[in-house]
This record gives sequence, structure tokens and C-alpha cells, in this order.
Amino acid sequence: MQRFIALMILVIPAVIAGYGIKLMRDTVFQILHIPYFSLWFQFIAGLILCILGIAFIGGFIFHRDRKNNKIAPRFQKK
Repeated sequence: MQRFIALMILVIPAVIAGYGIKLMRDTVFQILHIPYFSLWFQFIAGLILCILGIAFIGGFIFHRDRKNNKIAPRFQKK
């Protein structure tokens, strides 16, 4: 059950990051979606969503590896 919950915790940010990439790609091809009022705003929103999703996944993996002592000594808690 714990692995399933961990998987769900990682799937949601991955979907958010994927949506951010889609928004940035649509901006390059000049496709404007309804909730956004301009292309540059759509690109910035996509960039923020992508960065937040990837940062959450990276932080989750880093926290798990730190707990299991699988990271470099310079990243260990002192």
C-alpha cells in the first residue's frame, strides 16, 4: 500500500510537468488555449508548472535517498 501511495504522489507532479511542457510546446506553435489571455503568459505558466513538477519529483527522490543513506557524503545531514 505504501508503494502505491508513493507512486500516486509521483504521478500527479509528473502529469503537471507534462501539462507544462504541452503549454510551452503549444506556445511555440502559436496555439492559444482558453484560460490564458496571451501566448507569453501561457509560456510562463507552462514553464512554472514544468519546473514545479520536476522539482517536486527531484525533492521526493532526494529525500528518500537521504533517508536510506544512498547519497554523497556532502549532502548528508550534519
